[in-house]
Amino acid sequence: MVNIGANTSGPPAVRTPVTISWTAVIAGTICGTGVALVLDTFGAAIGLAVSSTAPTWRDASFALAVLSGLYLILTAVLAYGCGAYLAGRVGARFESLAEEREDRDGVLGLLVWGLMTLAAALMLVIGSAGLSRLAAPSGGSSGSATSVAGESIIAFDLDKLFRSSGRSNQNPNAYVRAEAARILLTISSHSGMLAEDRNYLVALVEKTAGIPAAEASARVNTVADNAKQDINRARNSGVITAFMVAAAALLGALAAWIAAGIGGRQRDGIEGSWAPEWRAPSIRF
Repeated sequence: MVNIGANTSGPPAVRTPVTISWTAVIAGTICGTGVALVLDTFGAAIGLAVSSTAPTWRDASFALAVLSGLYLILTAVLAYGCGAYLAGRVGARFESLAEEREDRDGVLGLLVWGLMTLAAALMLVIGSAGLSRLAAPSGGSSGSATSVAGESIIAFDLDKLFRSSGRSNQNPNAYVRAEAARILLTISSHSGMLAEDRNYLVALVEKTAGIPAAEASARVNTVADNAKQDINRARNSGVITAFMVAAAALLGALAAWIAAGIGGRQRDGIEGSWAPEWRAPSIRF
């Protein structure tokens, strides 16, 4: 007689109904969110956090954008891992199969990962609401002055575009500045800045800054070249950041699954092993 998979040390393990310890999940989420907040605050202090209030420095260097993304991945792995470990450590203990126990703890880690991700998305939405002025109408005497989404990318270029020569005391109002920004932002499009738009911008600079037409034309050319470089750098930085955010989310899910399994094994008294407790089948004749 051959009996494969029999457990000679005691009664066979029984598959128990699937249950979720939401107390452990919530506790892990709180812990992980706290760790993420601390690491993000530290990153903001040294200029590496994606949520920094002054992220435009990343547009100046490809290496700095990559470094910021790597820090984001490190933060995600540590935060998700700590939260999931706590959830697995304080979760309910079950007398079940080893592989089933690993799956249960892994699910706890993924739930912590999901709740933390939703919390991060909610905070991002709340933070973005404070920056809505970039695309929302702003008050002005004309009643139609508006800011443009993306204007902050070329803000310094706009400053140089409307610098007065001293012969004019007229400063560009919000609408004139936004209008110039809309024209400059077309420089990165497929067709580029149209000739009529460029001529209009030259006339606008000439009138507002009080400079000759030739000087206004040269200024528009220089500022347009600089704006195109700034827009391309910002676009590349955005692509890198988006890729790093996705990588951090995926690696965070993996870290949460592994960390919850480690916490669960320590909870059940199975220490000193990073691998699942696979039981070799026994053969009895």
